[in-house]
Amino acid sequence: MNTLDQQTALDEAARERIKASHGLDSDADRLAHFYRGWANSYDLDVGLDEYCGPMIVAELAGAVQTAYLAGQRATIAILDAGCGTGLVGVELERIGFRLIDGFDLSEEMAEKARQTRAYRHVRGDVDLNGPPSDYSSSSYDITVCCGVFTLGHVRPQGLRELARITRPNGFVIASTRKSYAEATSFEQEVRRLQDAGVLVPAQRLNDGRYVAEEHAHYWIFQVTHEANAQTEERP
Repeated sequence: MNTLDQQTALDEAARERIKASHGLDSDADRLAHFYRGWANSYDLDVGLDEYCGPMIVAELAGAVQTAYLAGQRATIAILDAGCGTGLVGVELERIGFRLIDGFDLSEEMAEKARQTRAYRHVRGDVDLNGPPSDYSSSSYDITVCCGVFTLGHVRPQGLRELARITRPNGFVIASTRKSYAEATSFEQEVRRLQDAGVLVPAQRLNDGRYVAEEHAHYWIFQVTHEANAQTEERP
């Protein structure tokens, strides 16, 4: 096999891994096992797929901070939910954010994120399909979430937890692959949370660049004062 054929085979294997990750049915054990084996090659694989979602999400966080939040970026507490290997954190640091925390379901992916040194703190073994109990309500000015609302990963109900973790009048910024938006109840969940007074959709960018073969929607939500109060009232 010549060099070109080898590279073609490597590229095809990378795309097969990405495709396989979408068929894990949001099962925490299967996801953790899959990403344990993928952590070392993840950045290379998604780079081949022209993955620009992390840069876009980080730039949106920068725009939100400039437009709505007082103070310098270095003083804004920001959470990268489902941080993976730290691609978003690196972009956030590049544009001036410094108080960046992250969590991921995969401890192996979280360790890769720690190695970027872009984060203040990173936790592994945190499942956004359940309440991330290590994170108290109203902890962050901005919560970002890229590559998580994807088929086979986090269910739409995870958006409620992102709102809980975020401070009143803070912002949640999330990407949704088009295939995910079309196949799940994400938009219904957005309407439910809006009707419940949990969050307000502030902006939506439709059909933005994401990866080579598929675009995504990018959402900016503002969290209300009621969001965390409702959580505290639950039995």
